[in-house]
Amino acid sequence: MSFLRRRAVTAALTANALHPLPGYGPAVPSFFAGWLTDELAPHWLASTVLDTGVQLARGKRDPLALGLAVASVAGLGYLIDQSGRVREEVETALTESIGADYAEQLDAAPTPAELAVPWRKLVNPFRMRDAGVRVEKDIAYDDTTGKRGLLDIYLPAAGSVERAPVLLQVHGGAWTVGSKEEQGIPLMHRLASKGWVCVAINYRLSPRATWPEHVVDVKKAIAWIKQNIAAYGGDADYLAITGGSAGGHLASLAALTPHVKEWQPGFEDADTSVDVAVPVYGVYDFAGVQGTKASTQLRDRFLAKRVMKTTFAARPEVFEQASPLLQVTAEAPDFFVLHGRYDTLVPVAQARAFVEALRSVSTATVAYAELPGAQHAFDIFFSIRSSHTLNAVDRFLHWHWNRHTRGVDVAAG
Repeated sequence: MSFLRRRAVTAALTANALHPLPGYGPAVPSFFAGWLTDELAPHWLASTVLDTGVQLARGKRDPLALGLAVASVAGLGYLIDQSGRVREEVETALTESIGADYAEQLDAAPTPAELAVPWRKLVNPFRMRDAGVRVEKDIAYDDTTGKRGLLDIYLPAAGSVERAPVLLQVHGGAWTVGSKEEQGIPLMHRLASKGWVCVAINYRLSPRATWPEHVVDVKKAIAWIKQNIAAYGGDADYLAITGGSAGGHLASLAALTPHVKEWQPGFEDADTSVDVAVPVYGVYDFAGVQGTKASTQLRDRFLAKRVMKTTFAARPEVFEQASPLLQVTAEAPDFFVLHGRYDTLVPVAQARAFVEALRSVSTATVAYAELPGAQHAFDIFFSIRSSHTLNAVDRFLHWHWNRHTRGVDVAAG
């Protein structure tokens, strides 16, 4: 590929990251292009500068190619600066929801080094494992569904824990793909290295599975954790749940519906409640009640065909019951919702509506961070943005756990 073509490609990717293509059709390609460009902006910038420097050293000065290079560098620099501003956004979200003095309720206030971007990790952002963490893999929480009924448990590598806080991670993948090894890895390693017990689960996937089998599996995993996690050092009386995208949907819905016993076939009497939920770029409107073109297209063109296997016109109640937006009650647990402002797969309007419903109906603590310039899946690997959101979720969950151990009603402040 010529220098001009390389610079044209980089410029196009940068432009899409700055202003993603709108609409249902371009959503997926716009996401992939924008996500990898935005989260890897430092790498793109370095390669652009290096490539341009090499061409100049060789005496090649194509004005158009150089102009595209300069434009790309400027755009990528803006993306990097925008990612850095996430630190302020998430801190504001925490102070506005849990108080400006929340750091005083942590075991120790975060140091400047802990809040800084870990540039060494960004050199290889896909290396996310921590030597201080061990993983016990492929434990069955459901003996009837094969590998889809397995979970992994993340624990501190050194020593043992007792009555440690527990986190359940639910992977995303549009309810059709994905596995427990692919998402939430930085968060689980961070928390496990600090003494938490983290559980990542598989669950049945469509098109083989039909709704509500997905959420049934999540609830079955919650019940398993409450019955068995003490053997791994976890506190069965405290459970946080998180997940991204489809996992954010399932985590939110499970957190809001411990009373829905028809989603607990054969274990109706099990406790499936959670103490706090941290959904990330989740889907909250299965029924299209927002009335937006994006929400109805998702409902009719994907969910109805692939996941629900029925239409909204035929069974609206199934879509409504599956919508976290319509399942908010005064008994909702505490939430920390995170979403990207430029998300093309799940428009940020869904998160805004969900947070508004939580804050207007429930008495719980509701933190909300809307990340400037962020696409879908911004937390999958290490980046400037994901480092800041990881720090914020870490602080929020430790604040919540410390309040729990002191017997403080979080919702009541």
